Amino acid sequence: MSAPDSFYARHGKRLLDVTIALPLLVLALPLLAGAAALAAVQNRGRVLFRQQRPGWHGRLFTLYKIQTMTDARDDAGHLLPDADRLPALGRWLRTTSLDELPQLWNILRGDLSLVGPRPLLPEYLPLYSPKQARRHEVRPGLTGWAQVNGRNAISWEEKFTYDVWYVDNISWRLDMNILWRTAGRVLRGSGITAPGQATTVAFRGSVPPSVSP
Repeated sequence: MSAPDSFYARHGKRLLDVTIALPLLVLALPLLAGAAALAAVQNRGRVLFRQQRPGWHGRLFTLYKIQTMTDARDDAGHLLPDADRLPALGRWLRTTSLDELPQLWNILRGDLSLVGPRPLLPEYLPLYSPKQARRHEVRPGLTGWAQVNGRNAISWEEKFTYDVWYVDNISWRLDMNILWRTAGRVLRGSGITAPGQATTVAFRGSVPPSVSP
């Protein structure tokens, strides 16, 4: 299957992105300023986290977030484990999803959509199966079908299954459903990380099914 070629998928979705993201960014400016100030105090002036991510058709773009992790290092100069570099303030910014607010600018630029598969790391690109790679047939999203069905508390395989299902079933009604459910999850702060993990476990590639002799 391929991504739906409906009017909404081709034109309406982008119109919805701009219509919602622009006023939301303006309204969120006080929250964004407050989160930035807190991050600056925690990170000695560093506010924004910038990272290259693959977007639509795998093209790279710069993703923006509020910096939540410190650069704490051991005596040898090596970065400490993620759990040791994520202080209470950074954890709170992630739990409330305030660290994601700068991505509204990514939406206005056309890098992201409000709804779509979350943009992951470039080094994951060669690890996807052909079916999993179909998640790049649409713009990545600020939130997505996988996020409202477990976010980071589900396995990579489950996430990619949800992502591809979304690609094949894009509609205005589905996007509204996801945005509504996302608001509820943000308020509850649920599914931010997998149980026992400070950050998301890295994707190492799908394990092929075993073949009986």
